[in-house]
Amino acid sequence: MEHPPIIQIEHLTKSFPMGKASFTALTGISLNFGKGEFAGFIGPSGSGKTTLLNIIGSLDVPTSGEVLVLGNSIGGLTARQAARLRKENLGFIFQSYNLLAVHTVFENVEFPLLLLNYAASERRRMVMDALEWVGLTDKIKSKPPQLSGGECQRVAIARAMVKKPSLVLADEPTANLDAANSHNILQTMVKLNRELNTTFLFATHDDKVIGYLRRKVYLLDGKIDKDEVFPN
Repeated sequence: MEHPPIIQIEHLTKSFPMGKASFTALTGISLNFGKGEFAGFIGPSGSGKTTLLNIIGSLDVPTSGEVLVLGNSIGGLTARQAARLRKENLGFIFQSYNLLAVHTVFENVEFPLLLLNYAASERRRMVMDALEWVGLTDKIKSKPPQLSGGECQRVAIARAMVKKPSLVLADEPTANLDAANSHNILQTMVKLNRELNTTFLFATHDDKVIGYLRRKVYLLDGKIDKDEVFPN
């Protein structure tokens, strides 16, 4: 039986006020994404890819049109409902890592689970599983300033994946990494995508990331320029 899309976007437009005028970042976007996709929005700065990722992640709302994520209409959610959607179902990976510098690797990865009221023994098992996925079980007591950029990004991936979310949104996740670390990170994401059937959506203009994507949605001036799907 065919599963319904986990993301459904219909005629999405997003505008931002600019003084007495407005700037339209996205125009007439219609897309669906199914479970387990490894896809990305590709385009130059200003093409609308981060705006689109933020709306899917319920960090922003459409100006018009409909965006459904796991059956939730993003434009119709209260702030509390949007926070719950993110807390329970979404993982985020940013180019700046956004780790808590005064906390250990273990504590950084554990943080999403504290919001979900898991028991301490269950949290420990889940954190250690996530750190094993990214190859960092030997760094649980280290703090971010003691880690390399690649290690920090792997911690960020573990934090995003620890609750086994349905959807992971990654905004330029390799921007601060060299080529070797970028490929290491991307291979880790591909492995998690295949093993856990988690949907990954990227916003990127990095050729290294683009090479790994199995679906490439090209944006230009806030519109879909091309949508390409590649065999696994």
